[in-house]
Amino acid sequence: MDIEQFTIYCLQKEDVVESFPFDDVTLCFKVRGKIFALTGLDSEGFQVNLKCDPDYALELREQYEEVRPGYHMNKKHWNTVSFSGSLSDGLLRQLIDHSYELVAKGAKKGLNPNKNRVVDS
Repeated sequence: MDIEQFTIYCLQKEDVVESFPFDDVTLCFKVRGKIFALTGLDSEGFQVNLKCDPDYALELREQYEEVRPGYHMNKKHWNTVSFSGSLSDGLLRQLIDHSYELVAKGAKKGLNPNKNRVVDS
């Protein structure tokens, strides 16, 4: 899965917007105002930080070398996943879905009036 496929997949989800809240190279995807995926556009290799259930996060890290504790994130709840490695697109979509669902269930409905639009704040 490349950055374009990743972006399209994330934006197809309900109540998702993309934004650059930190700088002009850190692309974030939010559901109802809460981040569920972020990636650095200036990074070597395509990798994404995704939220994850803590027990599942440990399991994934043990099973796949492409899954590491979240870079610049709470390492208990976030993984950095290499999208340039050998993980299948199906597994990558499952990890995106898992992150989205974790964040969406904790976020309030109706917070994204500009659904699927780029926000610069």
